[in-house]
Amino acid sequence: MITDPAYEVAPWSLRESELNMDLLPQSESVFALSNGHIGWRGNLDEGEPNGLPGSYLNGVHELHPLPYAEAGYGYPESGQTVINVTNGKLIRLLVDDEPFDLRYGTIRSHTRELDMRAGVLRRACVWVSPAGRVVRVRSTRMVSFQQRAVAAISYEVEPLDEQVRVVVQSELAANEELPRATGDPRVAAALESPLRAEEHFAGGTRLGLIHSTTRSGLRVAAAADHRVDGPRATTQISSESGDDVSRLTVTSVLDKGERLRLEKFVAYGWSAARSLPALRDQADAALVGARDTGWKGLLDQQRAYLDRFWQRSDVEVDGDTEIQQAVRFALFHVLQTAARAEERAIPAKGLTGSGYDGHTFWDAETVVLPLLTFTSPRAAAEVLRWRHNMLPVARERARQLGLEGATFPWRTINGDEASSYWPAGTAAFHINADIADAAVRYVAATGDEVFEAETGLELLVETARLWRSLGHHDHAGAFHIDGVTGPDEYSAVSDDNVYTNLMAQANLVAAADAAERHPRHAGKLGVSDEETAAWRDAAAAMTVPYDDALGVHEQSAGYTRHQRWDFDATDVDHYPLMLHYPYFDLYRKQVVKQADLVLAMYLRGDAFTPEQKARNFAYYEPLTVRDSSLSAYCQSVIAAEVGHLQLAYDYLGESAMMDLEDLENNARDGLHIAALAGTWTALVAGLGGMRLFDRDSIRFAPRLPEALSRIAFRLMFRGRLLLVEVRHGSATYTLAEGEPLEVLHYEEPFVLSADHPVVRDVPEVPHSGQAEQPPGRAPRRRAAPPATVRVGGHRAG
Repeated sequence: MITDPAYEVAPWSLRESELNMDLLPQSESVFALSNGHIGWRGNLDEGEPNGLPGSYLNGVHELHPLPYAEAGYGYPESGQTVINVTNGKLIRLLVDDEPFDLRYGTIRSHTRELDMRAGVLRRACVWVSPAGRVVRVRSTRMVSFQQRAVAAISYEVEPLDEQVRVVVQSELAANEELPRATGDPRVAAALESPLRAEEHFAGGTRLGLIHSTTRSGLRVAAAADHRVDGPRATTQISSESGDDVSRLTVTSVLDKGERLRLEKFVAYGWSAARSLPALRDQADAALVGARDTGWKGLLDQQRAYLDRFWQRSDVEVDGDTEIQQAVRFALFHVLQTAARAEERAIPAKGLTGSGYDGHTFWDAETVVLPLLTFTSPRAAAEVLRWRHNMLPVARERARQLGLEGATFPWRTINGDEASSYWPAGTAAFHINADIADAAVRYVAATGDEVFEAETGLELLVETARLWRSLGHHDHAGAFHIDGVTGPDEYSAVSDDNVYTNLMAQANLVAAADAAERHPRHAGKLGVSDEETAAWRDAAAAMTVPYDDALGVHEQSAGYTRHQRWDFDATDVDHYPLMLHYPYFDLYRKQVVKQADLVLAMYLRGDAFTPEQKARNFAYYEPLTVRDSSLSAYCQSVIAAEVGHLQLAYDYLGESAMMDLEDLENNARDGLHIAALAGTWTALVAGLGGMRLFDRDSIRFAPRLPEALSRIAFRLMFRGRLLLVEVRHGSATYTLAEGEPLEVLHYEEPFVLSADHPVVRDVPEVPHSGQAEQPPGRAPRRRAAPPATVRVGGHRAG
């Protein structure tokens, strides 16, 4: 955990005013740039020192065997790991033959700034070489949102005291040495030299490398071109290439005040099917487009893209400058993860690091897609189309498990199940309902009936078939789903997990309804009236365990009779529990890793009364240890709904600062994309009280904690752009774009038009008393910080 603030607080940027080598791995994640297709970690331009070199292409991975001490039927045979592809961001510098290396010489100043409006990473450094030469180095780096195969760098060196000879080496480098893997299962296994050389090229200012993977059969091409501006009489250019390195070398003699400037354009392409010549041409074509656009043109395109994004998605927070910065940081990184993914997955760490082996999980659909659905709906649709493309593999997995329909993988890159631990993997069937829920939400929020008919319907039908075959009716007619693992990974292979059952119930009804709306498409899928009737029967008879004596819902059947975990005897250093206690012990006790029933109350709020929500929250809050970054955001949402506004604010702060303060101690491996998206949810669905109402309306029930004086957020709904502004005592609704729309404020409907905003009173929220957490696991009490900036690890103001 970062105990001293590492970044200055500013509304639209993240700035580091001095280089802390101990925090280099974390800052590489924080300063990562991506567009959903290409990902560049925020490594220093010169490549060293580094915490984790990282250049990623979404979907590029290698396979490796999954060893089992005792093999079993249905176990996945191979795992998938994201690989570090060709590094195009390397620019090395020598000053009078001294390598520019911040571990040597003297750093007079060093700043890095992530500009979230311009979409670039800027760096400026004044360095004194061991021989006493003083130079200023500036660079600006970007990964293009507009041209998805392109990244670019502007690099400039200037002597500040006397004439120097400089050598700049711009490289494409493959098979970089990676740090050894640790014992933490969240850290990706480092594959040694995963890329096999196929072609290399260097000529003039152009560079090229083409490699392939051995097991996964993927081919990767990287190409670079340059523009060089320096003193004409002294500047020389040469190039060379080998299997794993292609290099451009620029030498120049610079007088004090003269500058050598390099513009580097990099293009990538990859495919499992294209030939080497075709892939080479693809990368070259992207490179030609980038050079034709030019550095300034790329910057202008980037700014225009982000201007449109912020216009439809910005969130304003008055009263807490850290949360204001953090929510924009969250929005920016979620956009980077998905903007140009285009029928690819959203990895848990995005393209910011190799954590979790680069896999995607259920939180992509449950936590990240809601943000995208209401801010960048096209990106949300592309992720769901990726799931749809994976249906053949999911159907085969269902057959292997003896089930009907489709069984989507718990963790994957290419659609195959990659989890070797079946109680937390295969048994976590809820992912299938999570995907269905995301498809239903997307259609409800956009009205995209073409998507529903051509993509969403098949997802709903195949997941509904899974639930009907996985569950069963008992002798009394009740429908049960036994032997599954819900969101809480400290409980496994349970009967009638409430979250799973309620999400499956919604899945079954949604599939039947969609089939009725699109009979022709449903007929092509073999859906009959008898089948939809069976889905509705199962949904109507779904078992939802409830403890009458305690007056609370059980997380799963019999859960409340389990022995409670001995929190008082648990040392604070023994969290996360999974790293200090056997799962067998965790599975038998009442202890919750991450919100499970509480998440059900958010996503299926219609299945609970307000009184049940309050009692359930009070019961499960003292059991929830939050050993997962996925927990705080939805605890914040329900805390706000049941009247714990300060606690909602505290949990909002935890989600918002997850990576900026490295609360989980693993930001070095990449950012927590779901926690970032959860920050938006905690503000918009928690404090803003946003919920979908039926299929055609949207509802808000806003409330503010005392520390915040105002929040305002924008979102897209049914082709309209809405602006919601919440203050203590009132909420203002504005239709910024689009036709009139019915909106609900609490339970009051009104028609919102572009003619004038609508103002409504916000009722006081009854306080629900004190909510307890496990000893030592309460979120940090949050108070709004003063409106100052942090400089060099200390608050200045």
